[in-house]
Formats: sequence, C-alpha cells, structure tokens
Amino acid sequence: MHVEKIVLNASPLILLCNAELDFILPELFAEIIVPETVWQEIVGGPHVDRAAQLLPELAWLKKEPINPVPDVIRWDLGMGETEVLSFAVEYSDYTPVLDDILAKKCARSLGIQTIGTGAILILAKEQGLIESVEQSLRTLQNVGLWISESIIQMLKRQAGE
Repeated sequence: MHVEKIVLNASPLILLCNAELDFILPELFAEIIVPETVWQEIVGGPHVDRAAQLLPELAWLKKEPINPVPDVIRWDLGMGETEVLSFAVEYSDYTPVLDDILAKKCARSLGIQTIGTGAILILAKEQGLIESVEQSLRTLQNVGLWISESIIQMLKRQAGE
C-alpha cells in the first residue's frame, strides 16, 4: 500500500518517539497530522517522557483542530481515536495510524483503510530506514508496546525476516 499522508493517534506517536524511531515518519510520509486532542494527550498528560518533550520541536508535525463526525462518535472510542478517524472521514487522502482494535473496526465499518505501528516499521525497512522490523518491535516493547509474539512473527514474515 502506498501512503503519502497520515493522521496519527497518540499511541503510535508516543511509542515511536520514546523508542527514538520518530525519524522514520517524515522520511516515509509527505504530510503528518496530529489532532489537537492527541497533541494535548501527549504534551499535557501526566507523563513527561521523550514524546512529550519532543512534540513541540517537530517541524514536520502539523497540529489540527478536529470536529468529531457523528458516524465515528457512535463507536464510543477515546477522543484521540475519534478525532483521527473524523479527520480521515473528512479528508480521505489521509490514512489513519491506529493500533487500537476497536478504532480499526470502526474505520473498516466506515470504509477507511488504516495502518498501524507495525506497518510503519515494514515500510521503514523497505525504504532502508531501519535494519530489522523485529529489532524495532523489541525496542518498542521496551518503551511500552504490548504486542503478542504471534503478531511479531507475522510482521517479521511480512517484512521478509
């Protein structure tokens, strides 16, 4: 799948920043949007981590206010997921980056294709930005990603590892 523009949810952005893998995002995507609620969740949250400190300095990241769309709101998602999907409903040329299973189900019901953190790592490996999807996933695990071993193995296979 070819993706040029993305709208990011908090978890993938936090994980990539905290694992020092955020550099891959502007290399892979021409435009990167973060909804206002997601931004506030990261920089205004209780944790002062690398992501919270780094976000205001990322020139390639564009913060946008979003008006939630009724079809998304009915799913009772978190505000971040709701705004990410609402943006994708309004701007269909943006691909939502989500790891939340319910948010992905909501996207499918709306006919929206999503990608997750694992897919971003596969794209990064294809572009020569990282050496190993498995190694990057293990780094993400060390900073808080919960991922099953079977999903790791599936992503490794998809990346040709």
